[in-house]
Amino acid sequence: MMPSRRPLTSIAAALLAAACGCAALSAHAQLRIEITSGVTDPIHIAVVPFAGGVPAVPTAGADAATIVQNDLEGTGRFRAMPWSEMKAKPSAASQVVIPDWRASGNDYVVVGAVSALPDSELAVDFELLNTLTGEQLASQRFTGAPSALRNAAHRISNVIYEKILGVRGAFDTRIAYISVEGKPPAQHFGLVVADADGANAHVVLQSDAPIMSPAWSPDGTWLAYVSFENKRSTVYVQQVSTGQRQLVSARAGINGAPSWSPDGRKLALTLGGTDGNLDVYVLDLRTQQLTRLTDDPAIDTEAVWAPDGQSVYFTSDRGGGPQIYQIGVSGVDRPRRITFEGSYNAHPSLSPDGTQLAMVTEDGSSFRIAVQDLASGTVRDLSPGPLDNAPTFAPNGAMLLYASIADGQSVLQRASLDGLTSQRLTSDQADVRDPVWGPFAHP
Repeated sequence: MMPSRRPLTSIAAALLAAACGCAALSAHAQLRIEITSGVTDPIHIAVVPFAGGVPAVPTAGADAATIVQNDLEGTGRFRAMPWSEMKAKPSAASQVVIPDWRASGNDYVVVGAVSALPDSELAVDFELLNTLTGEQLASQRFTGAPSALRNAAHRISNVIYEKILGVRGAFDTRIAYISVEGKPPAQHFGLVVADADGANAHVVLQSDAPIMSPAWSPDGTWLAYVSFENKRSTVYVQQVSTGQRQLVSARAGINGAPSWSPDGRKLALTLGGTDGNLDVYVLDLRTQQLTRLTDDPAIDTEAVWAPDGQSVYFTSDRGGGPQIYQIGVSGVDRPRRITFEGSYNAHPSLSPDGTQLAMVTEDGSSFRIAVQDLASGTVRDLSPGPLDNAPTFAPNGAMLLYASIADGQSVLQRASLDGLTSQRLTSDQADVRDPVWGPFAHP
């Protein structure tokens, strides 16, 4: 089933997913990354297994190096040397014979060690070397409980990625998505949070009623979402760490498409009212005061905030077909049309720096993810289709995550903004949808 030519509200998107009759994902399943395209000349890097020496966690060194290697290779920009081909396994820069690693075709070498500290903590040390110049590009230590080993490895990947590519890494960030088990009418829904690589997945909410449209708060501690647990659409906010949640909108008619303001104090919402006509509002979470931003017989929905918090971008069919508009949050401005290329553009997502607009666009009978440069208006397709939706930017703006269909299964896809690399996040157990990429971790 393909979407109608009217813009997809969050509620309609969920009904579409149910109508597809797709298989469902176990909410406890880890996602697996499969590289679907990479650069033709990747950076060759040797991530040497880290030295261990931690009796309570005997595999800690290998585990840390494996996570780093998987992070880098998962971007499609790096190719790691297999451990079986390494003639030596140094754990410090002083032990690395640079000419040997360069002769083996490596551009960079990563060495490190995991050691025990007092109070049952671990220290993870690593060094990054350039084999062409012999220069040490990074040397750093991360400490924490054994349970924080995965996060330390992701932070090492961040440092390596930024030192080599000049772009801040986002490997230690999180994603959220919706899982669905079973088929209508006996379906079970889960709101799942996982590491950016799909691992360490855990369920923060389970329900026999649909859940949709998750949205991260700017500090990464809360999720807003739509729930149908009371037989109608309502909007909740929930603290991820504790499960504490609060009903924030259960107004007459549709309550949907929540989006946090950059200061975390407000939500943009789609409300239908008693007449069922969808418009965009802003809800002050502290006072419950509503500000109406649009008032049009057309469908206005899927609002997302500009990074400066002064306006929102939303989908509207007021011009005869779904297009993306911008309106100030003062409530006095008239909407300004943003997209003009093609007859269908919906589900806007803004890059963290506010310069790029991702959206779902129709190309014939195919729905793809496209990106528009807001300064020039230039639009480029980023995904192949045929049924791609729900784009969301990584917090570093270098990648997009979106939902797609592959071999009859609902999956998540990641693509670099330059279109050179893409990866698929899948589960052997079932399907996932409605992804949203969280912000950078706060210190």
